[in-house]
Amino acid sequence: MNDGYLTYQADPVQTKIYNDTVDLDIRVYEGPQYTINRVILKGNDVTNDKVVMREIRTKPGQKFNKALLIRSTREIGQLGNFDDQKTEPKPTNINPQDGTVDIVYNVVEKPSDQIELSGGFGGGQLVGTLGLTFNNFSLRNIFHLKDYKPLPKGDGQKLSLRGQSSGRTYQNYSFTFSEPWLGGKKPIYFAFTAYTQLSSTGQYYAVTDPLYNNLRINGVGITLGKRLNWPDNYFQLNYSLNVDHYNLDNYTGYLFSNGTSYNIKLTQELTRNSLDAPIYPTTGSNIKLTLQGTPPYSLFNNIDYAIATQEQIYHWVEYYKAKFDAQWFTKITGKLVLMSQVRFGFLGEYNSYVPASPFERFKLGGDGMQSYQFLQGSDIVGLRGYQNFTIIPVGTNYTADTNPGSSIYDKFTFEIRHPVIQSQSATIFMLAFAEGGNVWNSFNTFDPFNVRRSVGIGARVFLPIFGLLGLDYGYGFDAIPGIPGANKGQFSFSISQSLNGGFN
Repeated sequence: MNDGYLTYQADPVQTKIYNDTVDLDIRVYEGPQYTINRVILKGNDVTNDKVVMREIRTKPGQKFNKALLIRSTREIGQLGNFDDQKTEPKPTNINPQDGTVDIVYNVVEKPSDQIELSGGFGGGQLVGTLGLTFNNFSLRNIFHLKDYKPLPKGDGQKLSLRGQSSGRTYQNYSFTFSEPWLGGKKPIYFAFTAYTQLSSTGQYYAVTDPLYNNLRINGVGITLGKRLNWPDNYFQLNYSLNVDHYNLDNYTGYLFSNGTSYNIKLTQELTRNSLDAPIYPTTGSNIKLTLQGTPPYSLFNNIDYAIATQEQIYHWVEYYKAKFDAQWFTKITGKLVLMSQVRFGFLGEYNSYVPASPFERFKLGGDGMQSYQFLQGSDIVGLRGYQNFTIIPVGTNYTADTNPGSSIYDKFTFEIRHPVIQSQSATIFMLAFAEGGNVWNSFNTFDPFNVRRSVGIGARVFLPIFGLLGLDYGYGFDAIPGIPGANKGQFSFSISQSLNGGFN
């Protein structure tokens, strides 16, 4: 059926009868090779036809191909705008006289916009969050007021607005826009993001008070990406350019506390995503290799690092960084699925005389959700069963609050998953996990299998308006020297951390 042979005739023939036994030959006669005449889309009441049709791989004039029919169903599901359980492709109008067939894709729209509304207490402050994500946005209709529902929809673009605040002590605002088909003709991915963050004690102390501190971070970034056809057509290559500006005033939590710093970084990201479903994958893999770096300023800035101040050293941050993330999903039996995951990160230096970058480090432990304590410029990696940021290198005396992050980490995870509900309105699945991870500050001490271990159980609930919500209980087996109780049983809560097989 992958070479056009849509129909066949099967004739059973008795070839031998003896005693109480009959031998049968099933003689199969292939019909003609069929060519696709029309591709028809039904059920997309909100999403424009072009958004779906450009993802469909069965084209008029091609021979009928069942594998491409299945692949097209997957691509429609990856859009996130349709119920992937109800997407139904059907051959119709089969005409053996001229060898043509029509393909009808029946889809069912589902709510795709999401809202995040939450509050929490941490770091001695009450933090409120409001986030809005429009997953089927239409920029070209931004001035068409009649298309607002509450914003213009249908072109498959994504607009995300998020604000987080505890008053004057902490504020974080971000904006992201992405277009998966820049120009509308080729799958060229484009994204623009901007954010600003303020952390301060100005609500409690005067500027002249020794306890006053302030951190302002502003950042912008653009991303361009392209789908690849080699080694196969599951690959995507993205390039990003980001500029971050840090202004620190008596602020602790980094390797320096006063001054201005610039982090100009170029990132290359190669991904391969072959998961069969975005919410509850049962087969396939999601693999990502990330390479990131800044210009090697120390080669031409004429700074004598033996006598330079911290403000001079870190005014232009330099480093290179590599990360590898991979997930594999294996169906065990029925709907019972094993998810295996490995993660690794390394932050390196161009020049041995230049101290390690205070930014872009790795912080391990907890739910991976903390976003209001010294976190911009850090990779936050969850490790269930331990308190946030309590995984520290052996021999250091950091606490969760003073942990500046590490230059090397790894993490291994195994999860057994089973669904409870799979429907358009909600997807719920239970899981049991075992995972381990650790951090190091040099390759001399790096031991990839010397990890902090934990086990636990959890649940995930996907609601279209809120995204993926998670609750886990984990117990850590390994005590952390200097941080009593860091490995006691911990509940972890997560929001939208693993849609489309994302890493958490």
